Amino acid sequence: MPRQPRRRSYDQHCAAARALDLVGDRWTLLVVRELLAGPRRYTDLHADLPGVSTDMLAGRLKDMEGAELVTRRRLPPPASAYVYELTPRGRELLPVLRTLAAWGAPELGEPRPTDAVRAHWYAIPLLGALAELGAGVVQVTLDEGEFHVRIGVDGSVSHGDGGVDAPDARLRTDSSTCRALAAGELTLDAAVASGRATLERATSVVARA
Repeated sequence: MPRQPRRRSYDQHCAAARALDLVGDRWTLLVVRELLAGPRRYTDLHADLPGVSTDMLAGRLKDMEGAELVTRRRLPPPASAYVYELTPRGRELLPVLRTLAAWGAPELGEPRPTDAVRAHWYAIPLLGALAELGAGVVQVTLDEGEFHVRIGVDGSVSHGDGGVDAPDARLRTDSSTCRALAAGELTLDAAVASGRATLERATSVVARA
């Protein structure tokens, strides 16, 4: 199916400009951030994108469907709800989000009074640090909630919102430590050794100096 024409374009024969034609609009990359954690219903997307209007979100999703970054499908009964999910082309944006998060991590600082916070927003910045644990599933618990990271034997990483049954490791820490890990100010080993994080394997707590 041919791609639908975009409403706006930089009209520049440049790879960066073409990429921004597709994902440069406000909210688009944040929609990608949410969908990288797995399929989401419209209401769930809206809840985890505080500040976006319903019209804006609907418009962005329509644009992303036209660009073949997102698809919409109906879940089988008893759910019978529609969900949005990334296409393979859309999932290729994970390295872009990882690089952007690494670049922006030093700007985080303490949350501002107006800042919304979700636990799974720390997942992408922490993928590199958690990948060092080796293949398996790591569940991360913060005061704000939980998320999990899947690490493949080939070093590939993916993540999802919420906990999972029988993870290979459980990491409990706080958002301040997450920010330090994301910014490269702290290693996971140092966080565990200093008591800022607790890493529990399947049967024992790992304490590394």
